[in-house]
Amino acid sequence: MKSIVIAAAVAAGMLVAGVASAQDGAALTKSAGCLNCHAVDTKKMGPSFKDAAAKFKGKPEAELVAAIKAAKPHASSKASDADLAAIAKYIQTL
Repeated sequence: MKSIVIAAAVAAGMLVAGVASAQDGAALTKSAGCLNCHAVDTKKMGPSFKDAAAKFKGKPEAELVAAIKAAKPHASSKASDADLAAIAKYIQTL
């Protein structure tokens, strides 16, 4: 019985951590200036986050991070790799 309670607590903690990370990613899209060229559900200068999520569905987060870094306007971004990973994780939740 005790092991079931511990397993449930661990699972709940992981769920909360995932939600917190997605929220951090959403905040980072604002502070990093992503929303200047992108929107969640409509194409602006760049693709929507939902389009990116569809394109990278089922793929590792690292592939989306690499695509973000490779895009020419992003090359001068001062976002850290950890920030980009949080942003990618957020986008993949859409």
